[in-house]
Amino acid sequence: MDKNNNKPKPDDRSDNVEKLQHMVHDTIENMREAEDRMEWATNHEKEKIEAKNKRREEAIEGFREEIEDEYEDQNH
Repeated sequence: MDKNNNKPKPDDRSDNVEKLQHMVHDTIENMREAEDRMEWATNHEKEKIEAKNKRREEAIEGFREEIEDEYEDQNH
């Protein structure tokens, strides 16, 4: 095997903001779907959904911070 085939790909961050925005959108959609399921969920399931949506909210905050960082890096 040729050693040149094992080179890592260059770090291409040009579309990170777009990817992160899609992740925010998908996570919000998942939260909405989970909230819709709560209508038929048992109390235990509702607790699990609420806990998961709380973690999703925290993830969204992190994504948004990353978006700001990436945007600044691309524009400076």
